[in-house]
Amino acid sequence: MKKNEKELVGVKEIARRANVSIATVDRVLHNRTGVSEKTKQKINDIIKELDYKPNILARRLASSKTMHLYTLIPEVSEETDYWSVPLQGIIQAEKEIMLYNVKIEKLFYDMNDRESFMKQTKVILQSESVDGVLLAPAFIEEAIAFTDVCQKRKIPFVFINSNIPNRKNLSYFGPDLFYSGYTAAHLVDYLVGKSDQILLMNIAKDINSDYHILKKEEGFTEYFVANNPERIIKQNLDKTDYQSVKKTVAKALRDYPDIRLIFVTNSRVSLVAKYLLEKKTEDMLLVGYDFLDRNIEFLNKGVIDFLICEKPQEQAYRGIKALYRYLMFEEKQEKEYLMPIDIIHRENQRFYRN
Repeated sequence: MKKNEKELVGVKEIARRANVSIATVDRVLHNRTGVSEKTKQKINDIIKELDYKPNILARRLASSKTMHLYTLIPEVSEETDYWSVPLQGIIQAEKEIMLYNVKIEKLFYDMNDRESFMKQTKVILQSESVDGVLLAPAFIEEAIAFTDVCQKRKIPFVFINSNIPNRKNLSYFGPDLFYSGYTAAHLVDYLVGKSDQILLMNIAKDINSDYHILKKEEGFTEYFVANNPERIIKQNLDKTDYQSVKKTVAKALRDYPDIRLIFVTNSRVSLVAKYLLEKKTEDMLLVGYDFLDRNIEFLNKGVIDFLICEKPQEQAYRGIKALYRYLMFEEKQEKEYLMPIDIIHRENQRFYRN
């Protein structure tokens, strides 16, 4: 195999200083047998002195071995196109590394169906070659079971969007969910009067196991512990179609006439915005999540007042690159890479990127 010129000069210099052959240095670099401990120690001391690093990338390019990465994120649905954004981050990273013998298998599951998640994890674990996994863990118990197997098989995995505590994941790329909710509460507190009520809406099929929503709700309510928590009216809605959202919001506004602001803990804020626009409710403030086309449309119409955004495209992009760099160069990765918690309004949205 023809070596990179810079690497060859390095190996030659190590061999010259150690008074051994290039082949002997190569055996030490690749941890092969046939070299005495005394000679091995001498060569390793010289390597350390020269701060020599083998050209791993050149070796990889010369090798026929393919790095197999798997991604498992929710599929885009009629309810929300949020997951199209992380997918763009995966594709962006893939374009940058595909020339280095890297193949990415993209798998998707239904956010409303635990079985679909479990089915896709089995596909990954039954694959002949799995070098690393990027995972958006919506179903906590099932994600823990899957990553337990990954740990046993020494398959590195990265979380995006939502973290699971006490896992041996390589990295997490996403927001601090507690402080995302806390930040939202701080913003909301500026927007309404001290006696105004706030409707907090969780709109998801399986709210009680949705770590992402639960941690944001925890942060939001924690802020109001010292700021009149009785003002918060909470509604959990496990039916995510528009008619169900419409019915729930209408009833809440009838039952609690002092509600002046609605806070939605995920990207389905557009469903609430659609209802408010239909009812021409101009004095109701609305805050939700995610920089998506549907949400931006309502933001520009003045129905949504603020969107809280956490750069989902960058999360996925950085997650893939972290796996790649760890596997390719054995680089240690940050355990947590927390995304900024951005507040977007009608005036600054044109300058924002996910």
